[in-house]
Formats: sequence, structure tokens, C-alpha cells
Amino acid sequence: MIEAPSPASTAEPAWQWPRAAYVHVPFCAHKCGYCDFASVAGFDHLADRYLAALDCEMADHLQHPREVDTIFVGGGTPTRLDARQLSELTRILGQWLIPAPGAEWTVEANPGTLDAEKADILAAAGVDRISLGAQSFRPESLKVLEREHGRPEVEKAVAIVRDRFPRWSLDLIFGVPGSSSADWERDLEIALEFGPSHLSCYGLVYEKGTRLWQGRERGEVRPLDEEVERAMYEHTIDRLTRAGLSMYEISNFAVPAHESRHNLVYWANEAYFGFGVGAARYERGVRTVNTRDLNAYLRRIESGQPATGPTEKLDPEARARETAVLMLRRIAIGLDRDDFHRRTGFKIDELAGAAIGRYRDLGYLIDDGPRLRLGREGIFLADGILAEFL
Repeated sequence: MIEAPSPASTAEPAWQWPRAAYVHVPFCAHKCGYCDFASVAGFDHLADRYLAALDCEMADHLQHPREVDTIFVGGGTPTRLDARQLSELTRILGQWLIPAPGAEWTVEANPGTLDAEKADILAAAGVDRISLGAQSFRPESLKVLEREHGRPEVEKAVAIVRDRFPRWSLDLIFGVPGSSSADWERDLEIALEFGPSHLSCYGLVYEKGTRLWQGRERGEVRPLDEEVERAMYEHTIDRLTRAGLSMYEISNFAVPAHESRHNLVYWANEAYFGFGVGAARYERGVRTVNTRDLNAYLRRIESGQPATGPTEKLDPEARARETAVLMLRRIAIGLDRDDFHRRTGFKIDELAGAAIGRYRDLGYLIDDGPRLRLGREGIFLADGILAEFL
């Protein structure tokens, strides 16, 4: 069983002051129809301005270099940057973020955008983990998702990554319209042939406003039956477990010691820095989100103004309930009662005793005394169960 990340020795605990940093790079070759992230296509000409603005934002917010345990560069497609720009990005991050001994540094990449030169730049900078967005190996599913790569590009990217990075992951999506359980099972087998130590397997979500959502609303896209999606998810859990990749979070599987340490920060509801368009930060209980508009982000930063938009500060009880929901997403760790009390000041049984008792009796929650964890059936009903903790 993996252990929850422990706060480094600082003046404030990790659930108050960040030991993790997220950096957003919004540029893409194409905006996929299911994507609701702050990403843009056709704006590569703004990349140099964006990097300069990112440097300014980090300088203004951090004031001086900060030591962190994890860095995650996401997108968009960070590897959409050319080699010179990618080198400049690593220079900026190296100036403001100091990886602690044994730190994890992840960069997301799309197949077809990562070549040997870019990979060498990342490896030389200290990046030790790559997350590849494969999504599917089935041409029909890739077309529905509006992905612009195929299996050959994934194979090439994996070959580049294997030789340079000690840890790497593949992202996959199941429940794609027009696919069958057999199609998904084949996708999993192909992914396993590559030998990843980490897989993220997400059920397709129709995010409001996306082209895929609009197609569903117009009746042009027909979602899969819920029972078919459940069968896909159930097969995922069983097959990856047999392959030695344990389910450590609702959508994430890894061999021991290859879990995403950065994402474990989120699931413990700990603090994190966030930089770039659309990025969120969570510091001393306050969550702030930058504008999702690229041009607005550039204008604000270049004029010396903050790029922040909505700000939220939960009251202690609301924050404790949110922490419970996030912790229970961790299938292996679950929620440790003593740790929860230490972090939030609340006892979970006083906050949600009725829900705990009901779902424990139904077998959806496993309660061994010190910890609460979702049971097998509880995993499939997680959304409804966790909503009650809020």
C-alpha cells in the first residue's frame, strides 16, 4: 500500500503553504471536441509573449525562488512549443522553482509533438516523468475525440520517452461513442504492450459547451449505455490489477512507487502554486483561478496587473468536507481518521457519521477503524457517495 505524501519540513504544513507547483501551457495544434481545458489552437505566434508573461507572473507572486516537491507542466500541449521555447520554459521554471531532493517533475506531451531534441531538453533540465496523451489506439475513437495522432505516433513517442525518463504514463479514455467493450479491451492490451508504469483511464465526460457536448444535445452523438461503460471500467480495474498496476485513485493505476506524486497533493487537498492562463492556486485555504482568456492574461500581466479571476475561501467545515471527498478518491490510502483530524480540526465521524454508517452497512465503504476506503461496489457509485460527504 502506498503512503500519503508527508509535508516537508517548512514553517507551515503542506496543506497550508505549497510544496507543489502547476504550470499551464495552453497551445495546441487542434482543440479536441471533448476538451474543456484552457487550451487554444492557432495562437502559436503568442508563445514567446506567453513565456515572458509566465516569467513575470512567477516573479511577482513568488518574489524569490521556492523549493517544491513536485512540478507539473500541463496544457494544452507543453510540447507544442518548439525546442528553443521549451528550453526557455525550463529556464524560467528553474529560476523560480527549486526541486527538493527527490522531487518529481512531470511534463504532459501529445504523441506527434515530442521529438528527441525536445525530450533531451526536458531530461537535461531535470524532468523525470512524462505523461503521454494517447486516449485511444482505435482510429474511429480518435476521430470522435478529434485527436490528430494514431498508434504510430504513440509508438514513436514511447520509444523516445523510454530511453530518457525513469517514469512515464499513458492517458486513455473509455466510453467513446461507437466503441464496444471489445474495442476498449483491445486498447488496454495495446497500452500494456508498451509497458507503462502508470495508466490514467478516464470515462468520457461531456463537458458543457464542448463540441462533443453540443453534438450530444443535437442528437448527433449517442453516448454509450451506462452498463456498457460500467463493464469497461470494471474490466479496466481487473485487467490492470492482474498486470501489476494497482488502482490508487478512481481513474489512476500504477506499479508501486510510480504513482503521480503531484496528483496525490490534489487528492490530499494540500496547497499548490498555479501559474499560467486558467491555472488555479491554493494557498492558506484560498483558491484562486487565473483568467482562461489568453489575450486577457497577456494584457494583465504585461500591464503589471494580476491575472486572477474568481477567488474562493471555504469556511473550515466546508473545507474539511471537501478534503474528505478528495481523500476518499484515493482507493489505496483512503481517509485516515487521525490524519484527517490533524489536517482539518474535524472528526470525520462527527461530520458524516450517518453517511459512513449507511454505506458501510451496504458494503460500499470499508471501515477498518483507522481508515475509510471505498469498497469494490462503492467505486462504481463514487459520485453519489462522495456527494453526501459535502
